Amino acid sequence: MKLKTKIAGALSGLVIALSGAAQAQDWEPSGTLTLEIGFGAGGSTDAMGRVIADVMKDQTGWNIIAENRTGGGGVAMFTGISQRPANGNIIGMGVNMPILINLNRRGDELPFDLDSFDYIGTVARAQLALIARADAPFDTIEEMVAYSLENDGLAIGFGAPPQKLLMEVVNRDAGAAFRFVTTEGEAETHRLLLGGQILAGFSAGTHVQYLESGEFKMIASANDARHTYAPDTPTFRESGFDAYVDPIFYFATTAGTDPVALEALRTALANAIESEEVMEIVRNAATTETMNLGGDGTKQMMVDGLANVGVLFSK
Repeated sequence: MKLKTKIAGALSGLVIALSGAAQAQDWEPSGTLTLEIGFGAGGSTDAMGRVIADVMKDQTGWNIIAENRTGGGGVAMFTGISQRPANGNIIGMGVNMPILINLNRRGDELPFDLDSFDYIGTVARAQLALIARADAPFDTIEEMVAYSLENDGLAIGFGAPPQKLLMEVVNRDAGAAFRFVTTEGEAETHRLLLGGQILAGFSAGTHVQYLESGEFKMIASANDARHTYAPDTPTFRESGFDAYVDPIFYFATTAGTDPVALEALRTALANAIESEEVMEIVRNAATTETMNLGGDGTKQMMVDGLANVGVLFSK
């Protein structure tokens, strides 16, 4: 009798799962689906987000538009999404590190926490680089520190809080006297570097073309490992500063979204990420391969990341 009960329960669960999948296949947004991008136009996040929106639109037939909503490395965008109706009509594309650092540093001031969202998936792990113009008078972090001390400071551009936080570790450990200039993203960082308004800055892939043209050089990998395209360039940790950031591009919507709608959004994103168009833009914009952790994996990444990012504050 117990075996029959278990079999019946398993069959019931299977029927429910299949029914949910079928409903997800039939679901579509009630209006326009907006993919908000938490960074400015022209950077790697924007480039990937717009291609993903186009591919999802082509694959599903849904009316999808991509919009940039800058501010706080995605904080402004996710603040808005957390307060929207949970109707499946909006997705936010951001990077984990700015959100995790803000939650760690001033979580009691923010109108959202990790439970304010339903998580959809990820597209890639960024290879974040500290770069400079090719003619900059330094080639390593150690030489940057020495130059800054000899010249009453050195201006560094950053487009997201984790980048500044990483350089503040160097400031504290080496007394480097770096000065920080906020940018709206990689495109502006590149412009300021080329124009000489800053001497170094951060970029997560779109700078590779400038490395190849000889206009920029890479000073260090900000990740916990060297980059695939620059195996001879050391990390911050290898340079004597025990800190790193590991940016992951992820997608989320308002918490409480109907499970059928959420499954449809997750499926649409997963299908788009498997397309040749998205794999190509990820290689071109972020100089890495696609990586989708799925809904549950993305939430776990954020939960684990919130605990791990505290390491940066202890330096």
